[in-house]
Amino acid sequence: MKYRTIGTDPATRRTVSVLALGAMRFGTDTDEATSFAVLDRYVEAGGSFVDTSNNYSFWVHGTQGGESEALLGRWRRSRGIGREVTIATKLGARPLAPTSTFSRAVEGLSAQVVREQSERSRERLGVEQLDLLYAHIEDTRVPLEETVEAFAEQVAGGGVGLLGVSNHWSWKVDRARSLTARAGLPGYEVLQYHHSYLRHRTDRPTLRSDDGNPGVANGDLLNYLRSEPQLALVAYSPLLAGAYTRTDRPLDSGFDHAGTPLRLAALREVAAETGATPNQVVLSWLIGGEVPVLPLVGASSVAQLEESLAAVDLDLTADQRARLDAAG
Repeated sequence: MKYRTIGTDPATRRTVSVLALGAMRFGTDTDEATSFAVLDRYVEAGGSFVDTSNNYSFWVHGTQGGESEALLGRWRRSRGIGREVTIATKLGARPLAPTSTFSRAVEGLSAQVVREQSERSRERLGVEQLDLLYAHIEDTRVPLEETVEAFAEQVAGGGVGLLGVSNHWSWKVDRARSLTARAGLPGYEVLQYHHSYLRHRTDRPTLRSDDGNPGVANGDLLNYLRSEPQLALVAYSPLLAGAYTRTDRPLDSGFDHAGTPLRLAALREVAAETGATPNQVVLSWLIGGEVPVLPLVGASSVAQLEESLAAVDLDLTADQRARLDAAG
């Protein structure tokens, strides 16, 4: 396993494995025995960065979420897991009432929600301090000042270590960090966005926005990260739900543009040269890129996890990386 330090303050920064494990489906779609087996193998291989959220996975059984955090709490207690494993969670996107559908009726990022839901997450995880807490989605109803001050209060009170942000426009992230810097408060240091080798179309709106998708690590966000190298980027859904390798998992229409076939051809060419799978090449490309990325992978079996773990030791040559970068 390879490792990277996230955060700049010696009191809160953490050293984590470059491959993060997503626990979104643990405790719902993935049963407890399988979830525990995947987590055990991940830690055995040196993995130390697990990701969840207070709303995972409400849509499976029609709840408000919390199943994933609760399972991780049971796993921690049964295995005696302590600070050696960093567990990140999120708040802000939990539905206001039990539901199986996605809507805009979510808790948001008010100071009250930050206080109450961070405490509920600590209870479910069975910890006194959350290692890393993200603002899950934007909340335009609440002043940004209120949100960032509430997050900073959690750090000051010892209930949270590192702060992160997910699915926000890059200008909003920059403004939030400027507010905390001027006030001398801890701010967002870890960014979690959807990022993979294939590039999304930029001309299609989403349910969340009429002018694009704030959850995708586009060129604007990547340029922001180049200017702020102390920040860490965690990439969720880097393997596109299996679409790189499975014919029964077609690519989303957001990848329907002329560059996609060219990048897929380059990916398959490099995979053939290295003897690796396309998934492993994607993960290696992300980990070793100009903007280094911490890929966040899911696994519903130990076998799926093994494929991702092997990608950590795959070193692409400069020529291979250049060809992948230039394609499309």
